[in-house]
Amino acid sequence: MKFVIVFVALFAVAMANSDQDAQIVRQDTNVEPLSYQYAQETSNGIRSEESGQVKNLGTEQEAISVQGSYSYVGDDGQTYTVNYIADENGFQPQGAHIPVA
Repeated sequence: MKFVIVFVALFAVAMANSDQDAQIVRQDTNVEPLSYQYAQETSNGIRSEESGQVKNLGTEQEAISVQGSYSYVGDDGQTYTVNYIADENGFQPQGAHIPVA
């Protein structure tokens, strides 16, 4: 039993190290006074992109509106993608693997 626990612990450390060793292979950014955009990709298959802009500038309803997506390769080898919006209505993720209320 102790062997199994040690093996599982070592396997978890090895998996964590594979993500720590990932390199950024692409990174783009554009930051303006009232908006921004970024995109990046790592060597282990993680991708993300996002853009945001200020809405209702100078009013009491001034807020930032963000939209973006990220994807990663799961332990099962499948690529999972999440698209999202974050604004005055909160964080709103969508993805084929995310349950719908």
